Amino acid sequence: MTTTATGSRVLPHPAREEIRLEAVLHALSDPMRLRIVLDLARDEDELSCSYFDLPVTKSTTTHHFRVLREAGVIRQVYRGTAKMNGLRRDDLDALFPGLLDALLDAAAGQARRLGTGADV
Repeated sequence: MTTTATGSRVLPHPAREEIRLEAVLHALSDPMRLRIVLDLARDEDELSCSYFDLPVTKSTTTHHFRVLREAGVIRQVYRGTAKMNGLRRDDLDALFPGLLDALLDAAAGQARRLGTGADV
């Protein structure tokens, strides 16, 4: 497990070789977590936790980010007082070629089919 630190705050992240397919699929199986990943993929930059307006409590939002981080789907770092989130696309693409794009395309297709507007 590697760590990322800015200042004195350290968040544990799995190293690339520690990321497991079943953990990634589990993390992406939740609609709120998939929504976070869709937003990160669309923006292609780091986004603060406050950017996301999820219809759940703050503690549940924190849980979703932790699941994504611990699965190796996102990287979280502190920048000042903001916790910034970025998609670990390079790591996921290296380990599971085509998986992320296939999942994002499938989620966008489902959103169009259901009229939920969550296109990538």
